[in-house]
Amino acid sequence: MTGVPDAGAVTEDRPAPRPVVQHTVLHEGRVWDLVSDEVDLGESRVVREWVDHPGAVAVIALDDEERVLLLQQYRHPVRSELWEPPAGLLDVEGEPHVDAAARELAEEADLVAGAWWHLVDFYTTPGGSSERITVFLARDLSPVPDDERFERTDEEATMVPAWIALDDAVDAALGGRFHSPTAVTGILAAAAARSRGWSILKPAR
Repeated sequence: MTGVPDAGAVTEDRPAPRPVVQHTVLHEGRVWDLVSDEVDLGESRVVREWVDHPGAVAVIALDDEERVLLLQQYRHPVRSELWEPPAGLLDVEGEPHVDAAARELAEEADLVAGAWWHLVDFYTTPGGSSERITVFLARDLSPVPDDERFERTDEEATMVPAWIALDDAVDAALGGRFHSPTAVTGILAAAAARSRGWSILKPAR
């Protein structure tokens, strides 16, 4: 077939921005904006409406028994309580991603990690949102001192923590019992990395 790359060349995604003829902010939200772009594709021009998102981080925290920490949190758009790893927005300007992950782990789970690795990153909805999530693996865990713990509010105040064996978490992800993209992607990535003796991971710091 003409124009189809050789299978050996299909190894990674690549940035390839097209010219934006006109950019309009349709709605300025509290966390993300809804925008409209007129995009020049060369042979045609199209209008695409999408969510301009600051990005986020998530943490697969794994203890010495190879249990992963998940938090049950209410997610209003899907009207469901989902099991998710600790996660949060990249909403502090200039903050390194791994520092944001460490902050979220402390704020949401009252934990500090002594070892950090980059696990996986992905776009949540590339057809309609710029949101990109970087998932880290955190180990060598210890609790945040009681007098330094973050006071959680709103949905975060009712989060329920649970430790689940990584193998059981994989079964739940593949069995359709977990639906959070950070949980499913992070759990499966951690299991894949473990199957390779963790050798494919890169230190995050």
